[in-house]
Amino acid sequence: MKAIYDVCAPAKLNLFLHITGRRADGYHTLQSAFMLIDWCDTLHFERRDDGQISREDINDSSAQSPKANNPANLPADDLCVRAAMALRSAAGPGAARLGVHIGLVKRIPSQAGMGGGSSDAASTLLALNRLWQLGWPLEKLAAIGLGLGADVPFFLRGENAWVEGIGENITPLMLPFGQFFVVKPPQGLETARIFSHPQLPRNTATAIILGFAANPFQFGRNDLQAVAQTLCPGVGQSLKWLAELGLQGRMTGSGSAVFAHLAQGAQAGGVNDTVAAKPEGFVARLCSNLPSHPLAGWASN
Repeated sequence: MKAIYDVCAPAKLNLFLHITGRRADGYHTLQSAFMLIDWCDTLHFERRDDGQISREDINDSSAQSPKANNPANLPADDLCVRAAMALRSAAGPGAARLGVHIGLVKRIPSQAGMGGGSSDAASTLLALNRLWQLGWPLEKLAAIGLGLGADVPFFLRGENAWVEGIGENITPLMLPFGQFFVVKPPQGLETARIFSHPQLPRNTATAIILGFAANPFQFGRNDLQAVAQTLCPGVGQSLKWLAELGLQGRMTGSGSAVFAHLAQGAQAGGVNDTVAAKPEGFVARLCSNLPSHPLAGWASN
């Protein structure tokens, strides 16, 4: 019988994002609160013993029995494949015969600031650590994950977190339950375009966790939002739609998705009724936050 896993890869929202400076090497220093939500991709893994790593996009109805396709049809920078290859390479010459077929049910929008690609990479590392019976600790996987993307270690650690530095300083956070209306316009945004913009503020005062904890869903702002609105009209359109619903929206990450916290259950029910009436081409979803990652504990500390 083939070894098979089906796992989730949740999205995240940045409850706030402050840019506190810029280092000599060009990297920006930041503060943010990363929160896991129940908008998830699904990944299917089948172990191969021929040393091949293949991946395909699949739909929900075929998620239990994906069929191999030509990996040349996939993006060259596919993060699931990169994660699998990086893990096998780190395992050394004795792992050369280890292979996998990966099927991805993609639900999290791309270029949305929701971390979908990084989450897929993290779930790939956690699943293959078990599938290939490596038994590596979390810190060893996190070192590989950092080479794939700054957000990957967050998803590997599996907890909501206060994030500082260039994304490498991660402190676990306890957050109250909340519901959020998330809207993604048709356009996406490239992170590099925003961070290189001359009008981006880079001197926000340093915040403390205690101040955030007093009102976590309304704290601070997203310093990237104003620049993002000049680059992507859909961000402003999404915020305007939320305002028309009586909601205060904010962009997540480097966009282009925006979200609003729903303060009451009745408000959540009313917003859920409006999803079908979203503007053409927009994606909208009512989400809840997660206390932890579905794969938390899959690697030892």
